[in-house]
Amino acid sequence: HPAFEETSLAVAERLKQLMNIKGNQTVESFHKRLGRIMWDQCGMARSEQGLKKAIEDIRQLKKEFWSDVRIPGQVNEMNPELDKAGRVADFIELGELMCRDALTREESCGGHFREEHQFPDGECKRDDEKFGHVAAWEFQGVGKTPIRNVEPLNYEFVKMSVRNYK
Repeated sequence: HPAFEETSLAVAERLKQLMNIKGNQTVESFHKRLGRIMWDQCGMARSEQGLKKAIEDIRQLKKEFWSDVRIPGQVNEMNPELDKAGRVADFIELGELMCRDALTREESCGGHFREEHQFPDGECKRDDEKFGHVAAWEFQGVGKTPIRNVEPLNYEFVKMSVRNYK
């Protein structure tokens, strides 16, 4: 099928691109650095300033990854480092998208706590008028800004309300 052929060629090209980098840093080092950025700036408590910094840090990490990652072994053999490199490349993209989404959501709700959106007593400050929806980001291609699609949440039996955890 043409779609299979196209995908197969794209995957082969991506693997070749990864193997041809021949840099100095391990896949694991990039994975750990991404994890630290996400933990520090996009964890349970987040801020606009931290999320903007995280996006910039991830973009820099992405540039380094695609120019300085080292993947030992060969493309046509059992190569767990190549497999992991593909996943880490995807994690980098996902991390940036998660930070972009968290930055867009200017409220605190559930496990998403924006430090600048809280009541004086520290409780979450929701904004159901502005964020009573589900959002899904649509991939537009490598290097292109994704589109944020929004679908309203309509509750018939449950009323949206602020929870107090104190």
